[in-house]
Amino acid sequence: MSKLVERITAGEFVLIAEIGVNYYDIATKLGISNMEAAKLMCDEARAVGIHAVKFQSYKAENLAAAESPAYWDTNEEPTLSQRELFKKYDSFGEEEYRQLSEYCASIGIDFCSTAFDFEAVDYLDPLMDVFKISSSDLTNIPFIEYQAAKGKPMIVSVGAGELSEMERAVAAIRAINDQPLVLCHCVLEYPTPFDHANLKRIVSLKREFPDLVIGYSDHCRPDADVIKTAYALGARVVEKHFTLDKTLVGNDHYHAMDPNDAKRIIEGVAFVDELLGRGDLVPSETEEAARRNARRSIVAAADIEKGTVITCEMLTFKRPGVGIPPSEIDSVLGRSTLCDIPADSIIDIALLN
Repeated sequence: MSKLVERITAGEFVLIAEIGVNYYDIATKLGISNMEAAKLMCDEARAVGIHAVKFQSYKAENLAAAESPAYWDTNEEPTLSQRELFKKYDSFGEEEYRQLSEYCASIGIDFCSTAFDFEAVDYLDPLMDVFKISSSDLTNIPFIEYQAAKGKPMIVSVGAGELSEMERAVAAIRAINDQPLVLCHCVLEYPTPFDHANLKRIVSLKREFPDLVIGYSDHCRPDADVIKTAYALGARVVEKHFTLDKTLVGNDHYHAMDPNDAKRIIEGVAFVDELLGRGDLVPSETEEAARRNARRSIVAAADIEKGTVITCEMLTFKRPGVGIPPSEIDSVLGRSTLCDIPADSIIDIALLN
């Protein structure tokens, strides 16, 4: 079992760096090959503690019709045709992804890639342990079933989806696959304005799909507070686009995290974990002194002579809480004293008859 699957199964935080096809632009910037750039990005992800990297496997002609309009911010990515954009980044195939899978294994980070056609599903199957379904394929039930039939854990993004579409996709998977299944809240808006993030959907997904792992695929401009909030609301698998240069024009750089952002996210989630604690309804060891000294005991409000029958008027409640707690006052009332009890003394049950 891969570390990625282990963490998902254990309910631990998982950060997936969606490299996608950003390595093409990194290669151009640095004057290196696409493969060298892809491996460099894997190195950088591993160095800051990211748990897995994810690519995108497609051929433009299989993915988009010739007249497929843009759905991204054309001020950031000016290409107006989906096929035209995807064609710039579809040179990798089975051999290249095999090299990347082997390289990731050698440096200790999990590899996966979103398949966008049946051929990619087949060649990726032996290379990775988790299949990822893009939000764009949420209603592509035949394609979902084909991947589910591989019998591996799955991550499904549900951006722009209705509950009925999510339910149908989950049912299609569960009919043939009983492996861990993650549903990721996602907003298909690139970049996603903070006021559109709608992170409460994570809570709704947890309510509607209590047996599944819930995650979040983030398209906001990088801000650790977004991921920390998503995690606090219950997202355990977080996917975010990854780049080495957020200033690069085009594709997914402008809303991606870089290594410094990723480090802040991981540290931020660790801090949230500290804040969340265990959730058990018992006092902590560090509260013991306060529990003993800041609570109250039953105390004599005035001098009480030997043989006096205790009434409410004779008692008050003061700190510390080392004596009889006020909640046990019935164990004191109506009993007589075995000796004189001075005012302001903590009542000792041993002094009562």
